[in-house]
Amino acid sequence: MNKKLIVAIDGPSGAGKSTLSKALAHQLNYINIDTGAMYRSVALMAQRQDINLDNQDALQALCNELTIEFIRSTDAETVLVNGEDVSSAIRTPEVSLLTAKVAASPVVREAMVEQQRNMGKSGGVVLEGRDIGSVVFPDAHVKFFLSATARERGRRRYDELCAKGIVVDLEQTIADVELRDQADSEREHAPLVQAEDAVPIDSTQMSIDEVLAEMVRLVKIKEEII
Repeated sequence: MNKKLIVAIDGPSGAGKSTLSKALAHQLNYINIDTGAMYRSVALMAQRQDINLDNQDALQALCNELTIEFIRSTDAETVLVNGEDVSSAIRTPEVSLLTAKVAASPVVREAMVEQQRNMGKSGGVVLEGRDIGSVVFPDAHVKFFLSATARERGRRRYDELCAKGIVVDLEQTIADVELRDQADSEREHAPLVQAEDAVPIDSTQMSIDEVLAEMVRLVKIKEEII
C-alpha cells in the first residue's frame, strides 16, 4: 500500500486553494484541512466579541475558548465553531479583511498551527493556507504554491460573492485582494512566501480541472517512491 502523504497547498487569497484542496483530497481519499477557515473563524468570533485585534492577550483567551471542527460530506464542507455552523458567516468581505490582521497575530498563529499539526501529523491530509509548506509542515511530502494575477483572483472572488447574493463592486473586490496580498506578504510573523521546494502553479489561464489533474499526477508519483 502506498504511504499516505502530507500535501501542502500555499498561495495568496483567491488563487483557488480551497476549491482545489477539497477536490484533491477527494481524488486521493485524503482529509482536507481548511486552515484559512480556521483563521476566518477566529476573525469572526473576535468581531462578534468586539475584541481589539491589537490586544494579544484577548486574542489568546479567545483562541483558548474555540473549538473548530470540519464536518465533511460528499458534496459540502461545514465549519463548526463551538458547535455553530459558521460556513457562510466566515466568507463575508468584512471577515476577509479582518482575517489578514488576525492571521498576523503570533498568538493566533501559534494556537492554530498547533491544531493543524495535530490534525495532519499522521498523513493522508491536504492542507491549504499561506504558510503550510514554509512553517506548519516544512517537511510536507508534496508542496504546491498556487497563484494567479490579482485581477483574476479579484474577479473570481467577485463572481463567488455575487453567486451567493452578496452585493459587491468588482473593482473594490480586486482592491481588497491587493490589500490582502500586501498584508499577508508584509506581516512580521510567518509572511506569505513560496517554499523553496514547492511546485509553482499559475492558474490565471488554467481551469480548475487542469490544475487538479497536474496536482494529482505529481502526488501519485510521490506516493510511489515514498
